[in-house]
Amino acid sequence: MPKQLDYSQTITIAITGASGVQYGLRLTQCLINEGVRVYLMVSKAAQIVIATETDLKLPAQAAKMKQYLSEKFSAKSGQLEVFGKEDWMAPVASGSGAPSQMVVCPCSTGTLSAIACGASNNLIERAADVALKERRKLILVPRETPYSEIHLEHMLKLTRMGAVIIPASPGFYNKPQTLDDLVDFIVARILDHLGVEQKLVERWGRSEF
Repeated sequence: MPKQLDYSQTITIAITGASGVQYGLRLTQCLINEGVRVYLMVSKAAQIVIATETDLKLPAQAAKMKQYLSEKFSAKSGQLEVFGKEDWMAPVASGSGAPSQMVVCPCSTGTLSAIACGASNNLIERAADVALKERRKLILVPRETPYSEIHLEHMLKLTRMGAVIIPASPGFYNKPQTLDDLVDFIVARILDHLGVEQKLVERWGRSEF
């Protein structure tokens, strides 16, 4: 069950159309369990990937998606808000309303390119642009292989702007036994960078692997 809701801690999550939507969904679930309020955006491409990679029947309409995921993750009233790609009145569209932290997980290389170039063609890109211009924490979780020179240049450019790049490359020193363990490894690293408590993965040096 989620912890007591702390309205002072809100994190923006964007799930885009790369393989590995499990990372973004699990991250959302963990944040809700920790009592964090989540502003969620799911791209159209991500909805296709979710239908392909999971058994979820995620509604396309934002209000219905909010209801579905709130029930699935046992979110408290007002803890989860879902915004459509052109909801320009959403708090994340403005520096005066956006949370101090945002994660794009997974981050498609198309979204990576758009953020690096400041395209702002949809709400996800605009929210990331706001995070950069306001010097707030922006974490990008690309899931692609191999990376082209274009991808690497965009990651370097965004790193120099202050974004944090966390590739979806799980480690194996904790001896994962299931796919969920591999997902949790990356989610744990993201939570660490967000300053959110996590018990998904033992910290290095605290146990014998």
